[in-house]
Amino acid sequence: MPKEATIPSARQVELLEAAYQYALAHGLADLSLRPLASAIGSSPRVLMFLFGNKDGLVKALLARARTDELTVLDHLAQAGQPIGLAPAVEQIWAWLATEEHRPLLRLWAEAYTRSLVEPDGAWAGFARATVNDWLDVLATCQPQPERDSEDGATRRTLALAVLRGALLDLLATDDECRASAAVHHQLALLHVVLTDNRRSADRPARQP
Repeated sequence: MPKEATIPSARQVELLEAAYQYALAHGLADLSLRPLASAIGSSPRVLMFLFGNKDGLVKALLARARTDELTVLDHLAQAGQPIGLAPAVEQIWAWLATEEHRPLLRLWAEAYTRSLVEPDGAWAGFARATVNDWLDVLATCQPQPERDSEDGATRRTLALAVLRGALLDLLATDDECRASAAVHHQLALLHVVLTDNRRSADRPARQP
């Protein structure tokens, strides 16, 4: 395929962004091309031409949502020196808990769950991809000895589980205070574990 065919036109980019804003407000579960096209100043025929079909449009919208998600995570990954797992979780949760990000996170939650029950549809692979994205970024925030250890992999998996569970709770209840208290409690426990591990690593080995 010629390279030019893979580059979206300005109109396609414009309509994708408008459709993305529509999806943030209305979700994707009952997405219908006719009301969407009417809302964004287009037509179902144009959307079909640009994105192939409804599944193609949904895939493009999920990719657009993932770009916003990765922008947040990449900020942590580009911090230079590893900032540590606990500070990374704290910064991620501060972003997740901000009310203005709820539309994106509701869209994320919808896509995550749909990809679990429709593994061969437009949602295919979204849940696995987002888990890997988050784990990769959390790994870059860990000092290399911790990052490469089995315990380090377990700790970042637990950190992700806490973030994801607290986020789903927050989206369901809007109880930010309770969810944040739980995350910060887990962070305190994680900090104790990491501090104890560093002290053990720095302690001189006992002579026989």
